[in-house]
Amino acid sequence: MANQQKHYLHKLIENAGKKTGTEEELLENFMASEYRNAGWDDATMGSRQAASEKILTGIQKRIQRKKRLKRSYIYIAAASIALVLGISFFTLHEPQVKMLSFKTGNAVDSIHLQDGSSIYLSANSVLKYPEYFTGNERNVTLLKGNAFFDVAKNPQHPFIITSGKLKTRVLGTSFHIRLLKDRCNVVVLTGRVKVTSPTQHVNLVPGEEALFKTGSLTKRNAHKRKLVNWYTQDINLDNVTLDEVIRVLRYKYGVGFEPENDKILDKKLTVYILKDAALNDVLQQINYITNLKFEHYAETIKIIDTP
Repeated sequence: MANQQKHYLHKLIENAGKKTGTEEELLENFMASEYRNAGWDDATMGSRQAASEKILTGIQKRIQRKKRLKRSYIYIAAASIALVLGISFFTLHEPQVKMLSFKTGNAVDSIHLQDGSSIYLSANSVLKYPEYFTGNERNVTLLKGNAFFDVAKNPQHPFIITSGKLKTRVLGTSFHIRLLKDRCNVVVLTGRVKVTSPTQHVNLVPGEEALFKTGSLTKRNAHKRKLVNWYTQDINLDNVTLDEVIRVLRYKYGVGFEPENDKILDKKLTVYILKDAALNDVLQQINYITNLKFEHYAETIKIIDTP
């Protein structure tokens, strides 16, 4: 049967320009079938992208030498690429990559990507990312909350994070991103980062922060508490103001705080926060020290001073 099929296909190819509509459909269906079943082994066959580019370059040179290339020969070229590389001749795109979603609960969690990058998400955060990276860029999306990115260096494939209306572009570095509704902060710990809004862009170095709110992007020095390693280490805040403690809690747990009055923020305290501590445990610790009360409203915590 295989020999008969090969013989008939050979006959179709030789009858270039004389095929009926049914015969053309048969040849096209054969190509589509072979494309779906084709595979590629990088270990034994080398780089699929390099081989694809080599074959396509050869085809283009032949087209340039011949002003008119018969349709049947285009089919043959397409079939060759489909059979050898498993790449669609008509679209020349990679197969659709599955997109995954990573959502945290009430504590910090982490994910390690296929390229070697690590992402630590605060509580109540959502990240969208591909099952594996393809093409010239590594793209992920922070849909909600806070994240610390420790990006594997790869100058040939920039790492790009979309967070609301911002795009953060890096080659290999570490930084925080905090997304709260239409407000977004990017704080750099190591390396260089480019942050772009729809109308502006800024370049950041370690210790600098980009702030996007009310449609405007600005650069400034980051507060030292925003540089705290809240994702993998215990945190000891010794004799600091409540305002400084709240700065850390915002990043670690992805919540906002609303003090009853500004004087509350000047209270001094010492707090020890375990890296995997639940937010309620930290708030109880603060309540024991200061006698402040905390009331939850969705993702905002109201701070109430008691007599």
